[in-house]
Amino acid sequence: MLRKFIRANVAISELLDSVLPLRVRIDGNRTFATEIGPAWLASDALVYDLGGGARPFVDLSEKRRLRLFIVGVDLDAQELSKAPRGIYDEEIEADLTSFVGRGDGDVVICQATLEHVRDGEGALRGIASCVKPGGVVAIFSPSRNAVFARLSRVLPEGMKRRLLFAIFPEKGKGHDGFPAFYDKCLPSEVETIAKRNGLELIERRLFWKSSYFYFFVPAFLAWRIWLGVSALFLGKDAAETYAYVFRRKQ
Repeated sequence: MLRKFIRANVAISELLDSVLPLRVRIDGNRTFATEIGPAWLASDALVYDLGGGARPFVDLSEKRRLRLFIVGVDLDAQELSKAPRGIYDEEIEADLTSFVGRGDGDVVICQATLEHVRDGEGALRGIASCVKPGGVVAIFSPSRNAVFARLSRVLPEGMKRRLLFAIFPEKGKGHDGFPAFYDKCLPSEVETIAKRNGLELIERRLFWKSSYFYFFVPAFLAWRIWLGVSALFLGKDAAETYAYVFRRKQ
């Protein structure tokens, strides 16, 4: 019964959503994974995948086609070991907040990882240390001001996980079950810290959609209204999620 109730509410919420402008209906995570990140992958590139762990950004066929050398960096060596065999040419178990890279990466990818670190500024410093002059850094992250991020910070961890996986069982396959802290996780903060670490802005994409409230129509309506009002006061920092591409200064 619960699954039927959720499916019915999702269908109604999506119908209501369809009347809104396209720009507020774009899925940021999917757009980053299929458009933004891949656009910067070039043949024979040295790629750092930061926090990808068991779910690397690039699949094995794409790695072979482009002849990529991929370095996987993750807090947990067991997560790295769960990745498809052969995807990582080098595995580094390290805390991104204190990690110091070699400054040799052509492309650095950090997808849905920044929100899970306790020290956002340290993590961004570690990200910048991996890329060589002229290389690019591509980041995707939820914003600290997103409604689901606000709820995540106040709910007890056990309760949050139970609710999340009861409503969205598919989210147990990704990073969603990991503790999230959202430290220095606003777009304005990311831009400021990146600039301090020698990264210049190439592309910024703000996204105004997340899937967490479609399961219950009243919650969906309240979320959409809140999002519209907060955008008037907070501007880019009201976005649900965002993607950045930076280039390391020569």
